[in-house]
Amino acid sequence: MNKNELIAAVADDAGLSKADSEKAVNAVFDSITGALKTGDEVRLMGFGNFSVAQRAASEGRNPRTGEKIKIPASKQVKFKAGKGLKDSVN
Repeated sequence: MNKNELIAAVADDAGLSKADSEKAVNAVFDSITGALKTGDEVRLMGFGNFSVAQRAASEGRNPRTGEKIKIPASKQVKFKAGKGLKDSVN
């Protein structure tokens, strides 16, 4: 499912127009992104948790040349599925 299909599904399920559901979906994504940018964790009961983890700098290799390269430290978004989501999938 891509974003447009998600917007259409939200519009059908909630009885909203596609324009209104697009605004709602974008607002949810923007809110989650904003919270993660500030270092907060987003907990959606029954769905899952979004958090930011630090990745330390490391050394890797270019697979084509075998040359060593430095991989800089970065932040990575992590998602852990909640019990309700796990149960509904299984």
